[in-house]
Amino acid sequence: MSAPRTDRRVVVTGMGAITPSGLSAQDTWDTVVAGRSAVAVLDGDEFADLPVRIGAQVRGFDPTTVIPKSLARRLSAVQTWAIASADEAMRQAGLLDGGMEAHRFGIIAASGSGPVEAMQEATRALLENGPRGVPLTLAIYGAPDAAAALLSQRYAATGPALGINATCASGAVGLGEALRRIRHGYADAVLVVGMEDCLNTVNLASNINMRALAAGYEDDPTAASRPFDARRTGFVMAAGASAILLESADAARTRGAEVLAELAGAGAASDAHHPTAPHPQGRGAAQAMRDCLADAGLDPEAVDHINAHGTGTPQGDAAELAAIDAVFGARARQLPITATKSSTGHLLGCGGVTEAILAVNTLLTGLVPPTLNLDKPAFPDHDIVAGSAREVDVRTVLSNSFGFGGHNAAVLLRRAG
Repeated sequence: MSAPRTDRRVVVTGMGAITPSGLSAQDTWDTVVAGRSAVAVLDGDEFADLPVRIGAQVRGFDPTTVIPKSLARRLSAVQTWAIASADEAMRQAGLLDGGMEAHRFGIIAASGSGPVEAMQEATRALLENGPRGVPLTLAIYGAPDAAAALLSQRYAATGPALGINATCASGAVGLGEALRRIRHGYADAVLVVGMEDCLNTVNLASNINMRALAAGYEDDPTAASRPFDARRTGFVMAAGASAILLESADAARTRGAEVLAELAGAGAASDAHHPTAPHPQGRGAAQAMRDCLADAGLDPEAVDHINAHGTGTPQGDAAELAAIDAVFGARARQLPITATKSSTGHLLGCGGVTEAILAVNTLLTGLVPPTLNLDKPAFPDHDIVAGSAREVDVRTVLSNSFGFGGHNAAVLLRRAG
């Protein structure tokens, strides 16, 4: 077998999303760029006794618009969102009805937790009804990689289909793995789907007990997510799924696909520091950004905009800006930075793919979305875009994703052409 190629450019040809901000990639972008928040009081009596009862939920989605009712009953909601967002990306890429060589087409499902609802429901069934009450579907659809298997069957993709887990960096790590798989010649196309649904009482309670969530905003939930603001107290949990179809530039050109942007680089690193807290100087975050730039063959001066991880936690926001300072030096104070989780909520393992979609739209429109609730900037020396979207001549966007356990990842998207 000949040595794999290492010079192939990787491009984005399709995007899809089912998020609290909208039931398509375009609707999600429209909500975020307009500066509207998707955070609200959580629907459901089960949340009544929680001290924090806000989040960003997917609303109005009907899974039977994309899959049969019989299958929808067997899947977790997050898996139906993954299928719908993947279909949208495949449709935009012109591949929903086929057209990709099967063994050259791979699938990556990226999630911090996978379909946790399935395990929780099965555990309740075991306690209430004994072993015979546990659904057999748990063994089939209960793992984080199950969505990748479902999608490989749906699109007849016989290349590798797998799950990737790196907590809140999962989506960005998945994009980086797909980039390398295509660049080095092991695939012509990879569909990356970020997916997460931890908006349940168990996962919420754990994060509440850790004091990780913004609390006390039930009367004004849209004000809760406050990245880089002096009054930030924690993140707001969100749920959803997003998909990006990546192809080699040659494959896209051959079949006449519209290229939306280029995924030019990716980097990942570990803090090796603490189970939840980031390294105070953002050691792993800085390394991920440096590695991303090196992977793209770019100097820091080539970056025009940063979509920050920016969750609104006191330690996390400070560590991220320390890392940006370490990588970009004095120019860090001139770069327009935004934190779109202030609008979408924190989509956890889905966030990296969703924010890459937002970055592509910034490249397409020249609009940097605003950071909401930045009323009293804690870091006034940095150019955090606030108030409303800003027109910027953006050719490159760096998008950051960090997570518990010290996971750090960054991806670099570049204007097509």
